[in-house]
Amino acid sequence: MRMCTFVAALALAGAASAQEKPGFRDTPMLPDGTWRVHDPDRPYPAVVTPGAKPGDAPSDATVLFDGTSLDAWTSAQPWKLQGGVLTVPPRAVKGVGNDLVSRQSFGDVQLHLEFRTPSPVQHSSQDRGNSGIWFMQRYEVQILDGYQNPTYADGTVGAVYGWKPPLVNAARPPGEWQSYDIVFERPRFAADGKLESPAYVTVFLNGVLVQNRQAMLGTTIWRKVATYQPHGDAAPIQLQDHDSPVSFRNIWVRPLAGAPSEK
Repeated sequence: MRMCTFVAALALAGAASAQEKPGFRDTPMLPDGTWRVHDPDRPYPAVVTPGAKPGDAPSDATVLFDGTSLDAWTSAQPWKLQGGVLTVPPRAVKGVGNDLVSRQSFGDVQLHLEFRTPSPVQHSSQDRGNSGIWFMQRYEVQILDGYQNPTYADGTVGAVYGWKPPLVNAARPPGEWQSYDIVFERPRFAADGKLESPAYVTVFLNGVLVQNRQAMLGTTIWRKVATYQPHGDAAPIQLQDHDSPVSFRNIWVRPLAGAPSEK
């Protein structure tokens, strides 16, 4: 048989097998004891249509902000929405924060968010483009203008605030749009409230890995070591008002398979 004919025959055979549930039932069991290697009966992954371009929400995402409304959020005072961009407003009461809180609660999630720190620059260190993403209203990944802005390492952009500096500084200059892609895994607690597993966070800043499934110490707190207190399996996502006009766009999440989510 000629090589081209042989390849064509293989292609036809593959097409036929694909229609029949291909796989093997005489292979060893995998370590979980549920499925065999190449098991034909193993459930196939659900189909998810990706966004048309990088950063767009996939078909199974929960869109929290698409530039048109703040219906997915609540705050004490409205945040500024103009030209499809959401911006932290000036504080109505000096010293009193006005955080933005999602109406829906989440546990384990994949989150995409784009932000922009103010330009021209007016302040320095922690007063320069400061905000934060608080998963479950407890666990913070820092937002800051990290471009040529000296500050403490565990408080710069990409840090698990008060604990782990980013692996690298991948910040763009102020005034440019930047992106976060984050996988957050909630902590697990036993029935008696004892911590069984900490929260973990994997963070890409502008496409660069800056936290690699980093364990978190507990509820974020300023100038102290974070600790865990037992809580439910789902809670809102919160964007921090740190008295700096940080802007946001294109915010969406994907509750991860098997993770609790509630409205």
